[in-house]
Amino acid sequence: MSDNGFDETTRPGVLSRAARTATGQDDAPMVIPAQRMTDRIGMALMCIVGLGIVAELIRNPNFEWGVVFSYLFEPAVLWGMGLTLWLTIASMAIGLVLGVIFAVMRMSARTWLRVPALLYLWLFRGTPLLVQLIFWYNLAFLYPDLRIGLPFGGATLYEGSVNDLITPYSAALLGLALNEGAYMAEIVRSGIMSVDHGQQDAGRALGMTRRKVLLRVVLPQALRIIIPPTGNQTIGMLKTTSLVSVIALYDLLYAVQTIASRTFQTIPMLIVASLWYLVLTSILSVIQSRIEAHFNAKSSGAH
Repeated sequence: MSDNGFDETTRPGVLSRAARTATGQDDAPMVIPAQRMTDRIGMALMCIVGLGIVAELIRNPNFEWGVVFSYLFEPAVLWGMGLTLWLTIASMAIGLVLGVIFAVMRMSARTWLRVPALLYLWLFRGTPLLVQLIFWYNLAFLYPDLRIGLPFGGATLYEGSVNDLITPYSAALLGLALNEGAYMAEIVRSGIMSVDHGQQDAGRALGMTRRKVLLRVVLPQALRIIIPPTGNQTIGMLKTTSLVSVIALYDLLYAVQTIASRTFQTIPMLIVASLWYLVLTSILSVIQSRIEAHFNAKSSGAH
């Protein structure tokens, strides 16, 4: 109970005392926005428009909701969804590692490290991902055979056909991961630059190597800046994987397109794919918000 006899947790727009304490706002004055007539009118209009849209979706027979729900848990659709999830996780994991490596190279004072990083970022950020996917898929036109061996005519360690190596799956993983690595490099670089340079000087003064300073001092503090855009990139990657359908990889979109080509029910099958994308992005959004809250709480506790 507050001093005026009202329970502040029941008043709209007011955080509970426990929540304000956890977020460091316990001593801050509480500001309760006044309800205006325009707010109520806007809310009423929003509800009317929303109900109209829902009613139209239900009443329009062309959406064929019966077909949508009959194919929602089709094994082929679930298999494609599983591959979409795996491509998202694998591409983001590889992209994050590449991002850290090329961010450090990009910030290096050594020209022989900085220039290749700049060229990598320029190339993969400057060309469309769809073009990159098609390029990797047709790599065998440039290099039909692959040979790995010792230089100057030494022993051959591996020799084979590029067609055997560059399958739709490997082309998709290469294209998604290398493209994501270029964007993650800039995200990681911005996180590293947000850490005060004095932290690095302090680590070096304690006798730590540059590698230890980066891993133990800089990157842990940069995570608070890196994580939010990384979460957004992951959600974006989930949807971007739909591009691999152009190289005939059996992801979620390709699965519903295959069924639609057989049943001629294009719209219902696109709705099936959209519903699963919405479910997966919603789950990832919740995970992202939990991770951000965790690091924000740790940061508040450190202060």
